[in-house]
Amino acid sequence: MKKTVLASLLSLSAAATMSMSQPAAAENAREQVIIRCGEQAAVKGSPKYFTGSVRIDPLYPANNEMRSSGGSVTFEPGARSHWHVHPVGQALIVISGVGRTQEWGKPIQEVRAGDVIICPVGVKHWHGAAPGSAMTHISICEEKEPGKVVEWLEPVTDEQYAGNVESK
Repeated sequence: MKKTVLASLLSLSAAATMSMSQPAAAENAREQVIIRCGEQAAVKGSPKYFTGSVRIDPLYPANNEMRSSGGSVTFEPGARSHWHVHPVGQALIVISGVGRTQEWGKPIQEVRAGDVIICPVGVKHWHGAAPGSAMTHISICEEKEPGKVVEWLEPVTDEQYAGNVESK
């Protein structure tokens, strides 16, 4: 894993060095976009995809050049996503609270602020808050095709959430 991270950092460094040598005209062809805090309305997580109280604050949308999108998702105690899979995977960065996540057929894992969860392509899983704590994570997903970042499946039952029933 450390070699992969080092290789990624070296690649980024090389790309940055090459981009600095490009003519100024190419740099001026595009601009950064700043999305100000509060410019995008938060939405309530739909009961079609979540159990309990969930707030989704969009951070940035995918566009034609950048296929990833990001959002801040806050789960109140006991709230959770339904089972789901991602066609290109997902990264979750826990920024506050205590949460839970589980892969189909595996035990529940507790997650805390500072933890990063990498959800591989096609792995059935869920995530949400622990019973006695809210949890907020940043979600970063990439589109396989426009608008397609997740395939939602069945709800996580109360028994599964409590860890009383194995998911098989």
